[in-house]
Amino acid sequence: MPSIQSLTLTCDALNEQGTFSEGDTISGKVTLALLKQITVDSFFIKATGDANVHWTTKSGDKTHSHSAHKRYFKLKQFLFQEASKDTVLPQGIHVYKFSLKIPQGSVPSSFKGPHGKIVYKLEAKLSRSWRMDQTVEQKILFVSRCYPNLHSLMLPQIGSTKKEMGLFSKGQADMEVTIDRMAYAPGETITVLAKINNSSSSEMTPKFHLGKKVIYRASGSTKHEECTIIKVVENRIQAHTELEVRCRMKIPLDQITTIQNCDILSVEYHLKVYLDIRFAFDPEVLFPLVVVPLGFAPVPQPGVAAGPYPAGAVGGPSNSDFPPPAVSRHPYPVSPSSGSSGNPGAPMYSAPPPPVYPGNPMVFPCPPSVYPAQPAHVSGGYNNQVPEIPFPYGTPFSSSVIHPPPSAPTFQTPPAAPAIHLPPSLPVIHPPPSLAEFNLPPSYSPFNVSPTAPSYNLGPSAPMMNTDFLGQSDEAPPAYTLLFPSTTTDKSVAK
Repeated sequence: MPSIQSLTLTCDALNEQGTFSEGDTISGKVTLALLKQITVDSFFIKATGDANVHWTTKSGDKTHSHSAHKRYFKLKQFLFQEASKDTVLPQGIHVYKFSLKIPQGSVPSSFKGPHGKIVYKLEAKLSRSWRMDQTVEQKILFVSRCYPNLHSLMLPQIGSTKKEMGLFSKGQADMEVTIDRMAYAPGETITVLAKINNSSSSEMTPKFHLGKKVIYRASGSTKHEECTIIKVVENRIQAHTELEVRCRMKIPLDQITTIQNCDILSVEYHLKVYLDIRFAFDPEVLFPLVVVPLGFAPVPQPGVAAGPYPAGAVGGPSNSDFPPPAVSRHPYPVSPSSGSSGNPGAPMYSAPPPPVYPGNPMVFPCPPSVYPAQPAHVSGGYNNQVPEIPFPYGTPFSSSVIHPPPSAPTFQTPPAAPAIHLPPSLPVIHPPPSLAEFNLPPSYSPFNVSPTAPSYNLGPSAPMMNTDFLGQSDEAPPAYTLLFPSTTTDKSVAK
């Protein structure tokens, strides 16, 4: 004769649907009916939430198994003290109450499919020595309320497409589709408006398709499962016709909610509106839909602003009777010199004078087409009509040799002049160009040289050579001492 007559588990419902969500408390009682006295080792109740997926694939003669598991929570409560061993329970009916609180967080809704499931359950377990464990289970219908940005899901959705006809027809087809919102609950109706402009030579049929897709993930692989929930076919649209088509689709009550917060399993819904055209690719507009629990989605009411902007906000939709506040269109205060358009006027600034650097001639203010004479410290035998721009690495005339004025016909070497060493790279000094090579107005003075300025003569290190060395083929070139005599002696320069 068995000792245990029955072990039952009852759970208190929180709503009419008997569902639970994040943060809810699961309460109830466990009833144990005994026909005679027993000794119990442990007696507890636990609540678990687990997701599992499994499927197999074949590759030739081999079969591959794909599986994954995800645990969301495990709650446990002992119905009497865990440390008390060999607890004696007398004959009769024993009732134990329990209370388990579901943790907060993102937990997916209950689901059951051909290749996976998400199961939440309560389990009471009675353990005795040398006896089989007595267990009782009860599944919990869990509905997730984790839907971020729910308010934005209640806004209207708009999509459009355009189709250029190909080989068998000419013209194009335009379609703009609008749905009243993106989130729906089972039993609610989707209102679709399609504006179709068939400016082609082909006939086309508008079709509406509500589908569901389930994706299983395990071991880096995925498995897809798609099904059609509702399909509506409207009347055919003739060529060169513009028409508005309205369609109402009711979501069945047995559809589960959207699941997007599970790593190994997801459930998605979509609405596809397309034009069925013969011998052509069908243009379509695809809307993702979110199915939320019953009574969870706020129903938009007439006269209430729908959108993420509060009433009266600048730039957003509003039903307020008050005018929007006066806000400047510019991020900065308007300048007093602004024009009638309100754009800030550009302030007038005087450009600073150019900087003066050593060796750079200063530019003096003067009337147009008049250039001032250069200062006396500027090196050179003639005036530049345009101020010189300093070279970054020095000018080719920046050597220590002073250029003579162009009027000197010959170069005389005074015996008392000090010797100036000329670098080997400059054996011959060319005089600057004459005045005749420049087209200058007659009003300009060719030279700005004071009459008392001393004449510049070359030292003995730069003689004037009149011998054509290149034209003599039989004679040897002159020696180096002929070109550059030693300065330690007082000998005359060879000619």
